[in-house]
Amino acid sequence: MNVKKLSIMALFAALAVAGSVFVSFPAGIARAYPIQHAVNVAAAVLLGPVPAVLIAFVAAVVRILTGTGSLLALPGSMIGAALAGLLYARVNKIGVAVMGEMIGSGLIASLVAVPYAAVLMGTSVGAFFFMPPFLVSSVSGALLGGFLAARLQGLPVGRRLKAL
Repeated sequence: MNVKKLSIMALFAALAVAGSVFVSFPAGIARAYPIQHAVNVAAAVLLGPVPAVLIAFVAAVVRILTGTGSLLALPGSMIGAALAGLLYARVNKIGVAVMGEMIGSGLIASLVAVPYAAVLMGTSVGAFFFMPPFLVSSVSGALLGGFLAARLQGLPVGRRLKAL
């Protein structure tokens, strides 16, 4: 990776963290932070799967350390970013990246959250406890991210990002 790409990745992570402070809404037992999912989709489309996962990891860790996210931010963001990036790399369609984020963060991460929360957070709840808030957050954010990625792809800056 070059310095330009790392700098862009840091900006994406900062956007996800800052967005989590300003844009959130109640979603059942948790809060939805759709900006993280929007950043996941945009990063997956513009930078690829590995940078998208690294951005999700850094943003989740910073959110946990600053108190704007729980330990569930790690699987909740990284799985969706990975699936969005891998599917986009394979099919090259933004809609597929959006679906990857929704399935990865909304469904798969909510299932992974059950044993993860049991071990790290001492809770013993079922998968359906996490699924509704994970789905609300990931669906709203992924749709926003798909819109942003489509708009950015058509601009010179988006084409330059893809070329990094």
